[in-house]
Amino acid sequence: MNLNANFDTRVIVRSDQLEWQASPMKGVDRRMLDRIGGEVARATTIVRYAPGSAFSAHTHTGGEEFIVLNGVFQDEHGDFPAGTYVRNPPTTSHTPSSAEGCTIFVKLWQFDMEDRTQFRKTMAEELAAPVNGVATAILHKDDREVVSYSHIDAEATLTSQAQGGIEVLVIDGSITTGDDTLRKNDWLRLPEGETLSAVGGPEGAKLWIKTGHLPFAKAPQA
Repeated sequence: MNLNANFDTRVIVRSDQLEWQASPMKGVDRRMLDRIGGEVARATTIVRYAPGSAFSAHTHTGGEEFIVLNGVFQDEHGDFPAGTYVRNPPTTSHTPSSAEGCTIFVKLWQFDMEDRTQFRKTMAEELAAPVNGVATAILHKDDREVVSYSHIDAEATLTSQAQGGIEVLVIDGSITTGDDTLRKNDWLRLPEGETLSAVGGPEGAKLWIKTGHLPFAKAPQA
């Protein structure tokens, strides 16, 4: 499957308007944002766990990165409440579940294959002091990408001219960028060479942002 797989074009997905699709595991549904491949795929997805649901134990050959949007995600490493950012690099394994139910935003097969650094962070605890109405936390940075989390005040502007493309998930609130207003759970991907200018809506906004990574996008390698 190829979904939003042309990384030279601007893409907006209003994920709350998508139907949930069943995954191979009962009680776990998903909304696909971009994808290259079948069940093993370079993928960006919003995944919903029903209360009491679980995935079977598995190894993330290409790595897994996710943020918990609501509820509590769980595995043998602990409980991960809303607002947690997690990186499970290639070769790590776990058995995910959620007793109360949860929703996560997850990216698969998008790691440097030599990366072995596993960690979790509470995103809000990483925020620096605001500058001109924008507070930002750098969650992860390497030679391929920068992952950040930002709070934008109402009418404040966040600008990025990062090379290698820009990807944004609106976690809460709203932003205006160009002629488009993006609200909670909307997802934006800008190709190499485009500038992000995001103006906070009346209630401000909370954004997850990744930059620099699009030149490395490819299907999983056997």
